[in-house]
Amino acid sequence: MKKAFYLILLLSLPFGRAGTVYAQQGKTLIDSLQTVLAKAKKDTNKVNTFNALSRQFTLIGNYDTALIYAGKAKTLAERLNFQKGIATAYKNTGLVYEGQGNYPEALEKDFTALKIYEAIGDKEGVAACYNNIGIVYQYQGNYPEALKNYFAALKINEVVGNKKWMAFNYNNIGGIYDNQGNYPEALKNFFAALKIYETTGDKTGIADCHTSVGGIYVHQGNYEEALKNYTAAFKIYETIGDRGGIANYYLNTGSIYGGQGNYPDALKNYLSALKIYEATGDKAGIATCYNNMGVAYYYQGNYPDALKNYLSAFKIYEAIQDKQYFGYYTNIGLVYVKLHHAAEGKVWIKKGLALSKETGAKEYIRDAYRRLSSADSALGNYKSAFENHKMYMLYKDSLKNEENTKKLTQTAMQYEFDKKQLSDSLRNKELQSIAEGKLQKQKTYTFSGAGIILLLLLFLVFVFRSSKKLSAEKQKSENLLLNILPAEVADELKEKGNAQARQFDEVSVLFTDFVHFTQTAEKLNPQQLVQELNECFTAFDNIMERNGLEKIKTIGDAYLAVCGLPLSDPQHAQKAVQAALEIRDFIEERKKQRNTFDIRIGIHSGSVVAGIVGIKKFVYDIWGDTVNTAARMEQNSEAGKINISETTYELVKDEFDCTYRGKVNAKGKGEIDMYFIN
Repeated sequence: MKKAFYLILLLSLPFGRAGTVYAQQGKTLIDSLQTVLAKAKKDTNKVNTFNALSRQFTLIGNYDTALIYAGKAKTLAERLNFQKGIATAYKNTGLVYEGQGNYPEALEKDFTALKIYEAIGDKEGVAACYNNIGIVYQYQGNYPEALKNYFAALKINEVVGNKKWMAFNYNNIGGIYDNQGNYPEALKNFFAALKIYETTGDKTGIADCHTSVGGIYVHQGNYEEALKNYTAAFKIYETIGDRGGIANYYLNTGSIYGGQGNYPDALKNYLSALKIYEATGDKAGIATCYNNMGVAYYYQGNYPDALKNYLSAFKIYEAIQDKQYFGYYTNIGLVYVKLHHAAEGKVWIKKGLALSKETGAKEYIRDAYRRLSSADSALGNYKSAFENHKMYMLYKDSLKNEENTKKLTQTAMQYEFDKKQLSDSLRNKELQSIAEGKLQKQKTYTFSGAGIILLLLLFLVFVFRSSKKLSAEKQKSENLLLNILPAEVADELKEKGNAQARQFDEVSVLFTDFVHFTQTAEKLNPQQLVQELNECFTAFDNIMERNGLEKIKTIGDAYLAVCGLPLSDPQHAQKAVQAALEIRDFIEERKKQRNTFDIRIGIHSGSVVAGIVGIKKFVYDIWGDTVNTAARMEQNSEAGKINISETTYELVKDEFDCTYRGKVNAKGKGEIDMYFIN
């Protein structure tokens, strides 16, 4: 029950509330800008006006008109060779696609804008692109990439002193931690944003932060503190006349009542919010109210009214071309199933599944498969119901495994690392200091003849043994450090106290994963399973070392390695393929002797960022689109096969026999040319 109302909260306030005030002022600003445009000459000022109009139409949800103005800005800017105007046009186009839920196109435009801003040295433009890219990744559920881009934006905004956008970055970072269930970190970032807004006197920002903090307390079930923060926000919204903020207060208060199972009061608050949104003409707000009321009616068992409100929300979302909230398709489908119209329900759910797959939103894909299973069961299609349930479990397990690694990747996206000191080194220095102190005291003693000599001899023996012990412990620390980090990184850590994150442009990333791991694991007891994994991964470690690859980590039954860092290697692709062949052969030989796993292998070549994660139990890790693509290569491979991308193929085609597979649809990547290594 609570989970559904958490979703409502996020729908009410996605990644800040930038559009609420603009919705009230948008028409006035548009009229003013169009007046300026009518008198403008064909110069850079006209480009800027086109871009400003595109931004305003995006904020009020008129995406078609926003695209037209962005296109006009780009055309004129290109004619004038006005690079900043071109970049801004691309950025505005990306915002339109983001608003429409077309995330691949949004990312393409955002990255194009980023490249131009970087070329002309426009730091604020670069920061804005990083922020927008982060938002798209967050909508896709790719939290590590979102966090990396938010940190990049924050770092630039700190340098240029743009406090407004620093606060916005902190809010977005807090949203990532909120999505991951890391509420202390979420609150830390929301309070950091709140502090900036209080310093600058931004009342809207202060109110929005209180709203975000209230959302965290809702997630924690602390409704009293949540209501305090929502009320604090409400008072500010009322003072400054922000009707959109007041409507959000009613929405969020309704979510509190809904989370407590008090649906009548939840509905009262949703109706209050709806009245305001209708008065201000905020279509997205109206749709959210209908959606939330649909959820409340659903949990009351009032399926006809639930369907009525879901369909009202859907019509508005469709009219404003908003594809971000795929859940309304599956919500409608589920209600049809409850109303004994399973065939109609299945049509809606399948549409929701298709949209979710287009953007790679795994949570929605998972839920759609679960509801498809329910629809098939109601229709008596038990085989299809079983297959859809299996897909639901697959995505559920996938999300669970990814969540286990999120905490490792959260702090990894920062580009500067704190100084680190090894505890063993500190202990050694402390022991040495104690020994030196004792020696100094010993020298001050004056005893007669044999007593002095005896004490000195005893102490020298103690120092000698301590020194040997310290040397042995130091060597153990050295060996442990080298077992965790590449030698070059370990040396940098010891010398400087930190290790800088670095980009490597030419590497090959290798992913392996055991096929049908769960089914095979069920045939083994826990001791046998651990032993089998240990023996396999030990063999993989030896293969990596023999071929010059750097093992990065294991994630459950998956294994990640890379060639070409920390030292560059022109043969990185060839060595990665050779290592993959040896892994494949090892597994094939092992299968002849015992019941073991099949394996899938994927390789992609490109650039990555590598560095140390965290300050405790730290690990050396890699990030970037190359890693994500390598994972897609593995996921689209087959048992006993090595699947490589076209990029890797071009590097190894003269040395290895490959078979072209054609274009294969990779989740979140679209169609990619893939090859099998024979």
